Amino acid sequence: MSHFDLTDCSHRRFNPLTGTYVLCSPHRAKRPWLGAKENAGAEKKNTYEPGCYLCPGNKRAVGNAINPKYSTTFIFPNDFSAVKLDQPDYVDEDSEGKSEEEKKLRKRLLITKGVRGKCFVICFSPNHALTMPLLTVNEIVGVINAWLGLYTDLKRQHFEEGKPYKYVQIFENKGAAMGCSNPHPHCQSWCLDTIPTEISRELSNLIKYKAENGTHLFADYIRLEQLEKVRIVLENDSFIVVVPYWALWPFETLLIAKEHLRSLEDFDEKHKEDLASILKKLTVKYDNLFETSFPYSAGLHQAPFFGSEDELDCSWFHAHFYPPLLRSATVKKFCVGFEMLAEPQRDLTSEQAAAKLQQLDSETHYSQRK
Repeated sequence: MSHFDLTDCSHRRFNPLTGTYVLCSPHRAKRPWLGAKENAGAEKKNTYEPGCYLCPGNKRAVGNAINPKYSTTFIFPNDFSAVKLDQPDYVDEDSEGKSEEEKKLRKRLLITKGVRGKCFVICFSPNHALTMPLLTVNEIVGVINAWLGLYTDLKRQHFEEGKPYKYVQIFENKGAAMGCSNPHPHCQSWCLDTIPTEISRELSNLIKYKAENGTHLFADYIRLEQLEKVRIVLENDSFIVVVPYWALWPFETLLIAKEHLRSLEDFDEKHKEDLASILKKLTVKYDNLFETSFPYSAGLHQAPFFGSEDELDCSWFHAHFYPPLLRSATVKKFCVGFEMLAEPQRDLTSEQAAAKLQQLDSETHYSQRK
């Protein structure tokens, strides 16, 4: 070999959002579709399930709560919330009676902070069978309006009612492979009194990048992707979807606002329509890749309700999609071994994954073909 070939030589790719590296080993699997193609087939779901605690009119999982006969997007507080709003402040009572040395070491090493917040479930539709790619663009706009309504209401509650809210994380776990406990299409929103670790890390790196270069990282990255034109999966007036250069998951994508929108609050109707359109196209591509209801974890990253001037200025609306499928509908990537103990690793290059996604139909879902 006379030159370094990114499609054949092992190398590390830097993720500027997290300040970490991903080991890329393309020589192990040069094409994502090598091996037998295992088709899981279309998942058959009824439009209504009497035993589903998210369907309209049904009893929920705990207590005596009954869902209303909702006809559009439906939001309610999570019955199994990961955080509590009303709880006492944390005090390290276990330090009482300890020696001064033990107290000092506990303070250094056993660091605990109380966290308050509230969690919500957002049902996309009353229809039990309609995942994101099967919704209409107008229906997805309704979901986006629900996200926006929740964001603005929780922010209002902080400033007007003194609720301890600072950041709201909206995310979807789609499919059993990603731990989704109920197949009724829905996403979640966890609102905390702190900025979670991943978002905090991103903001720190976005602030650092602007301080060092005088420009926004996402503005520069969008321009670079538009110049190179190899990792772009989808694009419209308001948003771009790429397989990021530093992707870990086989068909990971990054959806980025093309202008400096800090949060959903900055959206106008055109932004909402464009986001709905590109979300539908992306998820249709995902389902068409292996002709299955494609599992993923996805989430929005946007500005906190309040923060430093730098945090608010460098916040840039974007969304991450982390799907686990590798070669077929039943072959998944696992982060084990070296990845758990040393560094994240992938076999497929971002460019190879993008090429595969680029050629897929984004208009017609595989289940709707004759």
